[in-house]
Amino acid sequence: MRVLVCIDDTDNLESIGTGKLAYKIINSIEERGWGRCEAISRHQLYVHDEIPYTSHNSSMCFGVDLDGAILERLINYAADFLIRESAAGSDPGLCVVVPGQLKEPAQLIEFGFKAKGAVLTKKEAYQLAGQLGVHLSEHGGTGGGVIGALAGAGLRLSGNDGRLRGRLKIGDKNVNDEVLVSEIKAQTSVHIVQSLEGQILHDRDLVRLGEKVKAVLMGGKVVMPVYPICANNCGARWQTCTKEQLKKF
Repeated sequence: MRVLVCIDDTDNLESIGTGKLAYKIINSIEERGWGRCEAISRHQLYVHDEIPYTSHNSSMCFGVDLDGAILERLINYAADFLIRESAAGSDPGLCVVVPGQLKEPAQLIEFGFKAKGAVLTKKEAYQLAGQLGVHLSEHGGTGGGVIGALAGAGLRLSGNDGRLRGRLKIGDKNVNDEVLVSEIKAQTSVHIVQSLEGQILHDRDLVRLGEKVKAVLMGGKVVMPVYPICANNCGARWQTCTKEQLKKF
């Protein structure tokens, strides 16, 4: 079965970030042979004075394919990991969702997008998790991270939110190198290379690699967003998006 695991509010200003803890959980899952994990997606939530957060208020989610018999062991491991590894003063939350068992996935997705623009409560999060049969638990501090964990799972489930963590590696290519779309798709998890205006590039199109070589989730696919540039002679007409451009995702 496919399972979504989302964690939130595990760090402080001096500790390693929530994304790095998610990587550690992934490594443990795969080392134990429990399943094969997908890339981590970062989901930006509402930034507001009433919401405590470390730096950007984002949660981290990843998918994993595993045998259903392992599910409870995975949940227990992740919970113990957060208790052991989360930073002092953090309010870690854990959400584990089995998409195939959700009767009302739209409610979870709605909660996720609502959390991008409104202040939500633990009570609301627990009520929805209970209604949907979703695992939601807190593992330190106020436990406020359960809100972001549930929201992040909903946003990942939507397939239309979040940046994948890490810089995409395309062979030995570096900043300002040019690469064919076909190479990008062959050497990474990217399904589609698409402009910010929605134009899908052809396999033969060239893309110049910028400082940020990132992918996002759109339409349930892994998409590399690009923007048009002035080409010299027969050079690339497209470049990977800047940090500022990527913030919209």
